[in-house]
Amino acid sequence: MYRDYPDPELDRVAALLARAQRILFITGAGISADSGLPTYRGIGGLYHERLTAEGLTIEEALSGEMMALRPEVSWKYIAEIEANCRGARPNTAHRLIAALEQEKPMVCVLTQNVDGLHADAGSRNLIEMHGTVHRLRCDDCMNARRVADYAGLQIPPECPRCGGIMRPDIVLFGEQLPQRALERLEHVLQQGLDLVVSIGTTSVFPYIAGPVVWAAQDGVPTVEVNPGDTEVSSIVRHRLRMTASEALRALWDRTHPSEAAEG
Repeated sequence: MYRDYPDPELDRVAALLARAQRILFITGAGISADSGLPTYRGIGGLYHERLTAEGLTIEEALSGEMMALRPEVSWKYIAEIEANCRGARPNTAHRLIAALEQEKPMVCVLTQNVDGLHADAGSRNLIEMHGTVHRLRCDDCMNARRVADYAGLQIPPECPRCGGIMRPDIVLFGEQLPQRALERLEHVLQQGLDLVVSIGTTSVFPYIAGPVVWAAQDGVPTVEVNPGDTEVSSIVRHRLRMTASEALRALWDRTHPSEAAEG
């Protein structure tokens, strides 16, 4: 549970946050931990060091190749993962980032997460680099639909337009990142930033660590929120060894003292 306490590093980050007009938040599984979702890299927590019933690694089962050749296998595990995450709601960190978007000229969220919680919290300037499980698409006729969850879905689901197999609009193992998302990120970086904040990600992917490295080299303040060490821990200017909700609540209370007093 969050308890406020004197912390010079929190004070320094809060001052940066208060001044910044253009902020990029980069988020990973750690930000959704307080919503009850496991902090595995993608899906490893449910299948750590064990093969699927088909004798596959989970990366093989959830690959683009498997979705093309044996969609029933990929869908079996996608549906299992979705069921384990069903009912999750945005937490304090999601909500406060969305609130900052309403206050600042530019707040953008670059997320690896496919859970849709940033959108549920109200973030609109959102780059879902790995897509979202809540959007389905048919690669045969390009028909798309949005679903709240997979309850009641036929697995694999058929496309109502052409009868093909629909799939979640997510990046599976071995697939390329969506070009539109990459272009949006490039545009955000080109427009300039006052602050880059990495939250709850190990930053193992170059496109996740890259903006932090770019900002550090360009003299833009960088912050990491993560209880453990990551690929960018030695690069960032400020480190908060806290959970996402703890850190965002502490920073919000420092930048919104009147609201903190009322709460």
